[in-house]
Amino acid sequence: MKKLRINGHSHLLPYPEEIPEFMKEKGIFWVDKDRKFMLQKDWSRPVTDSSFFLHEKLEWMERYQIDHAVVLNLSQLYGNGLRVEEMKQALRFQNDFNARIQHDHPSKFTCGFVVHPGFVRSACWEIERCVEELGLQLLCLPTHFMDTIGTWRCIFDEENEPIFELASKYNLAVEIHPYDGEKFIKLENTSWRFHLIWMLAQCADAYHFLTLNGYQEKFPNMRTCFAHGGQLAQINLGRRIQGFDGRPDLFEGKHHPRKAVGHKNIFFDTLVHDTGSLELLIKNQGASQVLMGLDDPYPLGEMESIKQSSYPGKILDLAMERDIITETERDAIWEDNVIQWLCGDDEAAKQRLINRILL
Repeated sequence: MKKLRINGHSHLLPYPEEIPEFMKEKGIFWVDKDRKFMLQKDWSRPVTDSSFFLHEKLEWMERYQIDHAVVLNLSQLYGNGLRVEEMKQALRFQNDFNARIQHDHPSKFTCGFVVHPGFVRSACWEIERCVEELGLQLLCLPTHFMDTIGTWRCIFDEENEPIFELASKYNLAVEIHPYDGEKFIKLENTSWRFHLIWMLAQCADAYHFLTLNGYQEKFPNMRTCFAHGGQLAQINLGRRIQGFDGRPDLFEGKHHPRKAVGHKNIFFDTLVHDTGSLELLIKNQGASQVLMGLDDPYPLGEMESIKQSSYPGKILDLAMERDIITETERDAIWEDNVIQWLCGDDEAAKQRLINRILL
């Protein structure tokens, strides 16, 4: 059977006319009618590729022989800093939109849903709705969030354990993605520093607390994937181990970082941009814990680029040329590992997903 090519990290914008008017009125999020910019109050970002949108995305996937894509929520819709009712409406719009995309195109998309951890009870209700009514199985969470008194917290705060208990109960895949760093890291937002540097630090911080709390074992049916390869978490592993060993007084009741390395419930995507970083990721965590992530169609994704002689899947092709991975490992990163993250050890769920893709 032909090996599938499944992209485990993708994004999709609604067409401008699909976004409710209140989103623009409140300055929450919208796309201009010419599809040139995505916007929020006092913020805009160019739409850099037509494959941000559904029909163009499907054409792009066909052109690059991508059989299926995992669509995450839009980072702009984490809801941090919004009034409670506005936040609930915005997140519900995102979740209903993603559910519709998965329902209408089951062979092409598996879509995630998002909740706001600052309101744990409401978050749990939304998880129940998205799983039981909408049929979604991927929970998207930010690395950090603003709580009800305006304090920024790591997603793996112990107060959020009810969310993780529910994720384990429902056998959910969980995606951890960074954003909003410029709102709580007190540096001038220049030279794209928050996307190029601080997003990776945010992932490393979230990985730090997931593993210190031992959530990969405490919630055994929840499988967590870190965006962008958890890149700084890989180079920082030795420092964390030495810190834990050198100052045990600071980690009373916590789990040793070594216990989480290569754990079957912790995954990382391939979006690290160079084979040296990919090799470190695989040496640290094992090839079985790595899954394909293109982060399309953002310009920091693995997109077609003449300047970089790049195309979707290039990093794995280079890794094979340089004997970092085998052909079997490459195929697993494209298919088996993504399916394992999405479905865990539920063999029936795996077969349902494969059947859906092969429709």
